[in-house]
Amino acid sequence: MGFQDRNGNHEEMKVLYKYMLILAGICFIVLAGMLIMGYRAEVGPVIIVLLLALAIGFRGHNFLKRFSYTVIIFSSVSASLFYPGAFTNWGNFKLSILIVPLLQLIMFGMGTAMSIKDFVGVIKMPKAVGIGLICQFTIMPIVGFTLATLFGFAPEIAAGVILIGSSPSGLASNVMSYIAKANLALSVTLTACATLLAPILTPFLMQFLAGQFIPIDFLGMMWSIIKIVILPIAAGLLFNHFFHGKVNWLDRAMPVVSMAGIALIITVITASGRDSLLTIGLMLILAAVLHNAAGYFLGYWACRLFKMPEQDCRTIALEVGMQNGGLASGIALEMGKVATVGLAPAVFGPWMNISGSSLATWWREKSTDTKDVKEYEPIGANYG
Repeated sequence: MGFQDRNGNHEEMKVLYKYMLILAGICFIVLAGMLIMGYRAEVGPVIIVLLLALAIGFRGHNFLKRFSYTVIIFSSVSASLFYPGAFTNWGNFKLSILIVPLLQLIMFGMGTAMSIKDFVGVIKMPKAVGIGLICQFTIMPIVGFTLATLFGFAPEIAAGVILIGSSPSGLASNVMSYIAKANLALSVTLTACATLLAPILTPFLMQFLAGQFIPIDFLGMMWSIIKIVILPIAAGLLFNHFFHGKVNWLDRAMPVVSMAGIALIITVITASGRDSLLTIGLMLILAAVLHNAAGYFLGYWACRLFKMPEQDCRTIALEVGMQNGGLASGIALEMGKVATVGLAPAVFGPWMNISGSSLATWWREKSTDTKDVKEYEPIGANYG
């Protein structure tokens, strides 16, 4: 009976996904008609429903479901662009106040999914970890600075581009490495090590590269990163050590909480910087595409120059190309410049998920030369 119930529920979900795609199609036709007739100011609700319907409909397809969450982000961003007031203040309460606590909660969840074993990779694969970290904290900051200068962004927008490039990789890169059949153990170790180095390297890189655009408080930024990332992760590690396997509901809840938190953070930042985003949005999107692509390309080929295994090359490419946009957003808030410095992280984040998912899926279909691939113990596999 239980099997029949589950099977029946599965069929109901398939029907729901189908109807959501039909609804998305209807919304698209309505949207096209409204634009042709000149009703541009009234298209907000149609775009939001269209994207939400697509996000749900995508869940019914093995390939498209990887993009479902990103489409939800786009729906949230659309809502914040059309109705910014709903995502900036609720009465006298500023929603931006929620950003740092949400990030701390997300980082705590990251800590609960980690253990000391995730740092053992430094000993097991020092060459790969060393090359990965050097690429992470050289390629992306320099590319960010170059793009910010070439595009001629306003000082605070330019600083935001450099900030996202100077941030460590995030958990999304671990998921993409898993999808790409890359070296998951190396990915987890690189993310952990880059995160621990961030309190020193991110403020240093910002002071060195972004200091000509805006004043940088080195110690203040260091404390912000420790407060937002290091302390919550340490608490999560302790929680995992003492309560591992005893609080199963937390393991199930944290991914959902993290995704909802990131969506809310991006929505609030977009609403706060709506006017600036409408002015430079397309240029910022182009900068995001170029920055992200440069990270994948240079990260991959730098590893090839060192004759590293294909799996390691893919892993480091994803680690270099995908930054922790949430942390960058939190730093921007702590700087009191979430509406300007925080715009680049808000734009770059969704694009990194799209490109990372696409690249990982493409790599998944490409075989690796198993003769050259090192076999590592899959430490940190609980990230996936």
